[in-house]
Amino acid sequence: MDQAGIVLAAGAGSRMGAPKALLRTPDGEPWSARAARLLLDGGCSRVVVVLGARSEEAVPLVPADPRVGTLVVAGWEAGLSVSLRAGLRWAERLAPAAAVAVVTLVDLPGLAPEVVRRLTEDAGEDTLRRAAYDGRPGHPVVLGRRHWSALAQTLRGDEGGRRYLSAHGAERVECRRWADGRDVDTPDDELPPAAF
Repeated sequence: MDQAGIVLAAGAGSRMGAPKALLRTPDGEPWSARAARLLLDGGCSRVVVVLGARSEEAVPLVPADPRVGTLVVAGWEAGLSVSLRAGLRWAERLAPAAAVAVVTLVDLPGLAPEVVRRLTEDAGEDTLRRAAYDGRPGHPVVLGRRHWSALAQTLRGDEGGRRYLSAHGAERVECRRWADGRDVDTPDDELPPAAF
């Protein structure tokens, strides 16, 4: 099964003090590159990194891999909905064989490819799934192709697909065995040691 990957990395990172697309792991790997690699290693055939804030600095940090593209979105300041809608449009155009899109955030450095593989097991065009960690919903999210257009029409402001996923009975897949699902929002947040 072909699957597309979408990394949402457009925000300004106001609590972090810089856009998270510009941050690096302790060994120097950009977070955006790590997120793209995670999706590829998890089974995605093509990945797009959606950028916005300080995009001229962020674009060069995305891996020079023919399977990975960048998409700089205008109006990213309006919130997560703009990035997710743009990522789904990219998948419609440039990943026509993909049955699902795997959506993750750039600020989840503790994720592992096993999470992506677990979420996409037996997934198809009708699939709606999201990772859960000790029962708490998180990312990545798997969106079957038949949901892309309908979901995009519901997106508003700084909210992603949470309401759509809830209204359409998205399956929660427990992934605590491989990751803790924590995002990193401020410089004081502890980075998960297993991520690197």
